[in-house]
Order: sequence, then structure tokens, then C-alpha cells
Amino acid sequence: MSDFDVIVVGAGPAGSAAALEAARAGMRVCLIERGPFPGAKNMYGGVVYGRILDTLIPNWWEEAPIQRWITRRSTMVLTDSQALTIDFRTESWGKPPYNGATTFRPDFDAWLASNAEEAGATLICSTTVTGLLRDGQRVTGVVTDRPDGELTADVVIACDGVNSFLAKEVGLYPHTDPSNFTLGVKETLALPREVIEERFAVRGDHGLDIEMLGCTGDVPGGGFLYTNAESVSIGLVLSLPQLAKGGIRPEQRLARLKEHPAIAPLIEGGEVTEYSAHVIPEAGYNMMPELISDGFLVAGDAAAMCLAAGIWLEGVNFAIGAGAAAGRTAAGAVVRGDTTADGLAGYRTRLETSFVLADHRKLRDAPHIVMSDLAQQKVPKVICGMAEQVFTVVNPDPKPGMFKILWSELRRNKMGIRDAASHGIRAARTFR
Repeated sequence: MSDFDVIVVGAGPAGSAAALEAARAGMRVCLIERGPFPGAKNMYGGVVYGRILDTLIPNWWEEAPIQRWITRRSTMVLTDSQALTIDFRTESWGKPPYNGATTFRPDFDAWLASNAEEAGATLICSTTVTGLLRDGQRVTGVVTDRPDGELTADVVIACDGVNSFLAKEVGLYPHTDPSNFTLGVKETLALPREVIEERFAVRGDHGLDIEMLGCTGDVPGGGFLYTNAESVSIGLVLSLPQLAKGGIRPEQRLARLKEHPAIAPLIEGGEVTEYSAHVIPEAGYNMMPELISDGFLVAGDAAAMCLAAGIWLEGVNFAIGAGAAAGRTAAGAVVRGDTTADGLAGYRTRLETSFVLADHRKLRDAPHIVMSDLAQQKVPKVICGMAEQVFTVVNPDPKPGMFKILWSELRRNKMGIRDAASHGIRAARTFR
């Protein structure tokens, strides 16, 4: 008899959701985390969207460790000296069931893992899974760095993070292309609550999320700034290959963003309390590994389930959705006594019929569009240049027409009509 029915490796959002659902189904579940506590090794640069939690923990907003509810969402397009911002605010996001929230991952991950424990899962921290136990091609458990650290299970669910070591061991990652990955770097800056409320025009537990384009210089990527209760987090996401070629360290690039005239007044006086960096699977659907093998499932960042689609930048909700589907599938397979790849095939079906793979498949080309040279280097200059021309009063000369302004900016930035139209059509097809 196996030590456990299900072993989940990694107590991030995907792993805890998997352990929660499997334990609720009556399985003997072990949740293994290499950090001293869930969330100790994790970083994210944005907002947790909670709709998927509705299906796992009713009224989760009453107990989840939230910093602020995001009621303002801004998209900022930058050049070295300009900024154009589209800002949206709605009061409906500031009341149940809420839309999204900022949170600290150590707090959020520990809370979600505690729900799995309450459901009956056994949480083991400060333990690294160093390999898998196999019976031929079938995964039968894990090997850990603890003395006598072999644990057996009918199903192992790998939620061990980006570029999953365990998925590679099983052979589900055929190759690793560095262009599919970015590096996220983030600073948390302490600011008094009243300063945040004044600068970002929010009150109480409401907050703002700003996503940025055109702020990473010659390296493709993007930026973000969002409010916590008594701090703000600011960061960049940078293409790994181009970052390596650029010769400028990521913290130096982040320092430049902090000095931008549109950003510096927002963070003035903020004291750095944390700096973190994390590799992100950026290419989404096009880089996903195989998700199923005999006795083995992959979920979350380990399966590249991070949606980087420009308009939508999401990860935690996809991890929770995939983890929950993995936990349910594993439990059903154990009950049926068939944990082969065929017996676990329902996992893929669950993902295909939910937002997890439906959104990723629909937006599979979005990362390449957003990270293209046209979108990164030329579009921000054209947009900001047009805005400056439109709002610059030219009296006594007559105002130029919009088409004339557009044409002048396209020429100035060496962007042809054909290129602009082709890029626009491709974007329209992707986001339709």
C-alpha cells in the first residue's frame, strides 16, 4: 500500500488547490514545500483574481489575507519623457464578490495551504523533492532530501514552479527555449497609508494597479506598480535572452523606471523593504509541456500557465484553477483504480472546458505580439507622440487633422502603414 494516495509537490496556489480538492474527496494527501512555510519562495507582480476561489472557498474574501481591493486599473504607455495613461475605476470592484486584490504571497499561500490542511492534507515544509520513484514509466512517488525520505503515492502532482524539474525528469518538457521566459524583478516600498490614499486617489481598502508598456528600454518587457495597505510594489518583466545581451543589470533598469517623471512623484519617499526576482514562463500555450503521464500530473507555473497577454496579466487564478482540476482528477482516478495516463486523461478535459486552457489557446499569439519590436519600441513612441501633438495648442497655426498627426508620427518613428496595419490585424484576430 502506498504511503499516500496523492503527493503534491509545491505549496503555491496550484499545489494548495490540488491538495485541497484531493483531500476533500477523501484522499490521503501529502503537500510538500521546500521553503520553511508556503509562500516563502514565491513572488508575483500583480493582482490575485478571486473568481476561481468562489468554487473552492465560499465567501473567501471574508478570511483571505488581502492588502487592498483593486478598484482602479490603469494602462500606461511610456517613452523616456512621456506617458499616456488610460485609467478605469469602478466601485463595483470594491464590494463582494470583488474582482481582484493585492496580497503578500507568503500570507496568501499560507492561508490557502491552511485550508488544504483543514481538509485533511498533511503539509511538510523545509523539504526538497530531489527526484521521482518509478516503476518502469509509471511514477510511484518522490525522493526527498530527508533521511529515509522516499514517499510513495498513486499519483504525484508537480506544482514545483517554472521550468519544472519533475516534469523534465518524466520527459514532458522536450526542450527549453530561453526566449519563452522572462525575469520579473520587484521592489516593495514602504509608504504611509495616508500618502498612498492621497497620491493614488483611493480610500479605505481600495487600491490601484498600473501596467506599463515602453518602460524597459532596449529589452522587451513591461512594468507594473500596485498599491498594498502601507506599501507599493514596483517592478519590471524582462526578456531573458535580450536582458543577457543588454549589459545592464535588472535592478539598474528598475532604478531608471523609478526615476521616470511619471513614476517618481508616485513613489517619492518610499523606503525599500524587499527586493525579489523570479523567472516567469511568458509564452503561455505555445510553451506548455505535456500535462499527463502514468501516475503524474503537472499544474501551475510548472505547466507554464501564466497568461501574459498585454491586456490581461494573470497567473495565480490559472494556477488555482489547474491545481483544483488536478486534485479532482487524481482523486477520481484513485477511486477507479486507474492512475495510468489514460485514467488521468480527464485532467486535460477539465482544463479544456474551463478558462484555464480556453483562454490560453485563444490568446496563444498574444505574448509574441506584445513582446515584438514593433509593440515594444515603436508603438509607445507613436502613441505618446500623437497625444503630445493633439494636446499641443499650435495657434496661430490651424490644428492639424488626426490622420496628418498619425502619418507624421509613423514617419518619424520609421513605422510604415503596412507594418502598422499588419500588426493591428494580427492583434485584432488575437484579441477578438
